Amino acid sequence: MRVDLLSREYPPEVYGGAGVHVEYLARELRGLADVRVRCFGAPRDETGVRAYRVPGGLETANAALQVLGVDLEMAAGCEGADVVHSHTWYANFAGHVAKMLYGTPHVVTTHSLEPLRPWKAEQLGGGYTLSSWAERTALQSADAIIAVSEGMRRDVLTAYPEISPDRVRVIHNGIDTEEYAPAESAAALARHGIDPATPYVVFVGRITRQKGLVHLLHAARSFAPDAQLVLCAGAPDTPEIAEEVTGLVRELSATREGVIWISEMLPRPEVIQILTHATVFVCPSVYEPMGIVNLEAMACETAVVATATGGIPEVVADGSTGLLVPIEQGPDGEPYDPEAFAEGIAHRVNALLGDPATASAMGKAGRRRAIDHFSWQRIAERTHELYAAVL
Repeated sequence: MRVDLLSREYPPEVYGGAGVHVEYLARELRGLADVRVRCFGAPRDETGVRAYRVPGGLETANAALQVLGVDLEMAAGCEGADVVHSHTWYANFAGHVAKMLYGTPHVVTTHSLEPLRPWKAEQLGGGYTLSSWAERTALQSADAIIAVSEGMRRDVLTAYPEISPDRVRVIHNGIDTEEYAPAESAAALARHGIDPATPYVVFVGRITRQKGLVHLLHAARSFAPDAQLVLCAGAPDTPEIAEEVTGLVRELSATREGVIWISEMLPRPEVIQILTHATVFVCPSVYEPMGIVNLEAMACETAVVATATGGIPEVVADGSTGLLVPIEQGPDGEPYDPEAFAEGIAHRVNALLGDPATASAMGKAGRRRAIDHFSWQRIAERTHELYAAVL
C-alpha cells in the first residue's frame, strides 16, 4: 500500500503540533506501508520526501492563495498513491484535488478547525474565507476523518453537521517516550540564563491567540515572586500580537526578576532539558484539539497546568498529572472573563510552586500516563487499519 502524507510542516521545518504528528506518524508507518511525504518549503534530503515551494507568479499573492498554489502541485505528485492523507487546511485541498483527479481515497486528520479560529482573520485577511472554504470542501468529501481527540470529534460534527458521524474516528496524538524523557543534563538552562536552583514555570508554544500567551503573562503578575518564568515562544502570527506580547513581557520584567524569553526555535534536546527541570509547565490555550506539548511535558515528568478546553482534559488528568483551569468562552474562543481566567492559572501554578512534592508526584504520574496511553506505534497501527477500511 502506498500512502502519501500531505502536510505543510515536516522536519526540519516544524513549528506546531501537526508537524510533530506527521513526523512521528511517518516514521512508524514506514514499517507498515510505502510512505511518501509531500510538504512545503525547502528541498529535503530524506528518501521519499518531496517539498514544494510557492509557484512562480504567486510570491506576492495573499498567503492563503499561495497555499492553494502549492496544494495543486502536491496533488499532481499524488498520482499512483493508494491513499492520500492530509493534515490541516494547508494540505487538505491537495488531498481533495488528488481524490478528484485520481479517485484516490482521501483521509483527513483534523488538528484544528478554521471555524473555531476566528482570530486568523487578523492574520490572513480575506484569505481566512479561502482557508475555511478549503477545509470545509475537503472534510465534506473525505472518505474518513481522523479527530485527534473526542473533543475534536465533537467540534467537527458541530462545525460541519452535514458530515456523517460514522466517518469521524478518534485516533489520539502520540508521544515518543524514549526521546521525550527526563533529561539529566541541565546545560541548556545555563545557556539561556535559567537558574537551575530556583523553581520555574515554563511555556512552550507559538505566539498566537490560540495558545493564550497573553493570558499567561497577565496571570504571571500574581506568580510566587521567587519563581522564574521561562517563555519558549516564537513565530508570532502577526506584528500586532508580537507587539502586544513584547509590551507585556517588558511590563512584567519591570516588576519581577527571572522573566526569560527565548524567541528562537530551540533544538529538541534543549527543549527536553528545559521541560524536565521546570516545576510546572503551563498550557494556557484557548483552543487546543489535543495539545501534544502537554504530552511532551508529561513525558519529561513535569506537572502540567492547562486550560480545560478541547481535548486537553483527555490528556491531562486533573488532580493526578496536573491541574486544569476552567474557562467560559465566548464565540471568538476568548474567555468571557479574562481576569478570572488569569487568576485561575495563577492560583493553580502557585499551588504547585508551593508544594514541590505534589508537583513531583504529578510529573511521575504524567510520564506513566504518556507511556501507557499515547504510544506512536499503536497510533500508526490504528491509522493503517483505517487506510485499509477506505480502500
